[in-house]
Amino acid sequence: MENRQREQEIIDVPVITYVEDKVEKKPRKRRNLSLVVVILISALIGGVISSYVMPVYVFGKLIPYPQNYFGPDIKQVIHVNPKSTEFLVSAVAKKAMPSVVGITTTSIERDFFFGPRTAKGLGTGVIVDKRGYILTNAHVVHNGNVEELKVLFDNGKKKDAKILWSDAALDLAVIKVDGVKVVPADLGNSDDLQVGEIAIAIGNPLGMEFEKTVTSGIISGLNRSVEINENERIENLIQTDASINPGNSGGPLLNSKGEVIGINTAKIKSGEGLGFAIPINIAKPIVDQFIEKGEFRKVYMGIQGINVDIFERSTGIDLITDEGIYIARVYKGSPAAKGGLRTGDVIIGIEDKKINSMTQLVKELYKYRPGDTANIKIMRNDEEKTLKIKLERIPKNY
Repeated sequence: MENRQREQEIIDVPVITYVEDKVEKKPRKRRNLSLVVVILISALIGGVISSYVMPVYVFGKLIPYPQNYFGPDIKQVIHVNPKSTEFLVSAVAKKAMPSVVGITTTSIERDFFFGPRTAKGLGTGVIVDKRGYILTNAHVVHNGNVEELKVLFDNGKKKDAKILWSDAALDLAVIKVDGVKVVPADLGNSDDLQVGEIAIAIGNPLGMEFEKTVTSGIISGLNRSVEINENERIENLIQTDASINPGNSGGPLLNSKGEVIGINTAKIKSGEGLGFAIPINIAKPIVDQFIEKGEFRKVYMGIQGINVDIFERSTGIDLITDEGIYIARVYKGSPAAKGGLRTGDVIIGIEDKKINSMTQLVKELYKYRPGDTANIKIMRNDEEKTLKIKLERIPKNY
């Protein structure tokens, strides 16, 4: 009897245990299913946050982009806000227009067959100081040789002007009007320009009937050179596809802030969308001197120089270098003479800037003030040397 009871107990125990196990597993399956659903929903939400919310609303605004967010090959993130460029050109034109003037000239030209005759000219200028200083091209004012010079302002007033300074090598001139309340333009920094930036030109193309024409484009290139004639080139120009035509000369080229970054000067007639402007930083030292002292007196070295290529073609002599300026004469008592320059030296650079032509040398000297020292690099007897030249104000009778 006892044995039967033990067998029954042994048999009954696993049966009871088995039944209880089956009852407990049912709710576990439901819990596992719920866990899977929660994981899937969480993954979906996480994907939305990481792929949309973080890049659009968080990275770059609340917290910086992770260093390797875009992978190792991408170095820069560009943010573009369409609202900031809406009506940009009209906003720039509205700001700059009061500072842009029309310039008309009357000059006497000598004709071999018909004798002297009166010629009319037209150009543009930009006001750079409240006292009436206006920057334009030298060729607009015929390099200073005009009989009459008038300036037309934004308010319709017309005033006589006088030429204070003009340099054909730079193709820049400063003129002045008195007795008129003017609005000077903001001058930008042409050294910071990048290809692809917006560029806006204002001028009087083809006559005063099209005065204050606004055109826009981009900066197409930097440090361009344009040949004027066989021996002269205008260098370090800004290239733009903003439309520039005769009459635009002397007008401003503006950036997206309405700042003057260049003075429009030339167009390639054989191609479309090839306009050029003189970087405003070339003119700034000149403008600053007029504003500070009411006049501009450039520095000088006191040499008579010839471009190496022209010297070699003219004399048949091969020099040690193919580029630079051959010194044909050093003036007595000049900064060049005091600094040790000699006839026969070849100037190849100023500071770290290579010098290939007299035009380039003249432009570089505009960066200096009287009393400044310039390191002049030369070739002498097949040896490169550097001489320190203390520059002086150019004499009035030089």
